Amino acid sequence: MKIYLAGHRGMVGGAILRQLQARGAAVITRSRDALDLTDQAAVRAFFQTERPDAVILAAARVGGIHANDTFPASFIYDNLMIEANVIHQAHDAGVQSLLCLGSSCIYPRNAAQPMAEDALLTGSLEPTNEPYAIAKIAGIKLCESYNRQYGRDYRSVMPTNLYGPGDNFHPQNSHVLPALMRRFHEAVATGADRVTIWGSGTPQREFLHVDDMAAAALFVMDLDRDTYRAHTDPRQSHINVGTGQDVSIATLAGLLAQVTGFTGQISFDRSKPDGTPRKLLDVSRLSQMGWSARIPLEAGIAQTYDWFRTSRDLRES
Repeated sequence: MKIYLAGHRGMVGGAILRQLQARGAAVITRSRDALDLTDQAAVRAFFQTERPDAVILAAARVGGIHANDTFPASFIYDNLMIEANVIHQAHDAGVQSLLCLGSSCIYPRNAAQPMAEDALLTGSLEPTNEPYAIAKIAGIKLCESYNRQYGRDYRSVMPTNLYGPGDNFHPQNSHVLPALMRRFHEAVATGADRVTIWGSGTPQREFLHVDDMAAAALFVMDLDRDTYRAHTDPRQSHINVGTGQDVSIATLAGLLAQVTGFTGQISFDRSKPDGTPRKLLDVSRLSQMGWSARIPLEAGIAQTYDWFRTSRDLRES
């Protein structure tokens, strides 16, 4: 079976690729330069030529609070186009099996915690990443709609905050864990005695290692159709993926300081936005299916920091 993996150079796609290769799977990939997924004609030509048997859609434009708040048009346009083009052209080429990766930001800002799948569309979204969230919700609804109208088996998984090897460590445009890891690392390197963090430090976040996410994605894709359908409603067909545990940003900062060897002061800039107060996923559906995360946060952070120091270009801007 030929599997087209979209987004294989990203953190999540890279982890999925490693696990597919370990299985000996026949994987089709294309770099962004070779195939622009926002270009409908190019995506159609690719699918008509390659005719994959299954698709994993891990390609997306992603970023942290600053990036989402600064480039809202780019986030909603790019992600809508990627999803619409890949999902529709997969269908048009006769692909029956597809897995679409989303994000926990699809849930309302003030959703009851932990957030279950049926919280979708029950309230207002977090304003700082609303355009991105709407695009990810559209991905879920695209999969549901092709399933309902054409009998396809298109599935969606919604991961919590991800981290690990291959992450984006840009000082402004990355997510909270890699952004703070870089900041603490540079503070140690320069001898700085203080690290200042956006917000109050009180928001709670859940973090999942990318290797766990890759394992969960393939687990969900491998489920037989009856097992998958037994745990989903046709209009709430996505599955949460997380650890079921969260920590405060202040606690996360303490872990990062410990791992990086920073011994100075940690302060919080309360004039900056906190984002959603808490984001913890209800992962009971996936747990009932037989999957749970295996990598503890502290061990995952230490492993990621080892990769950061040895495998990436610290000159990255």
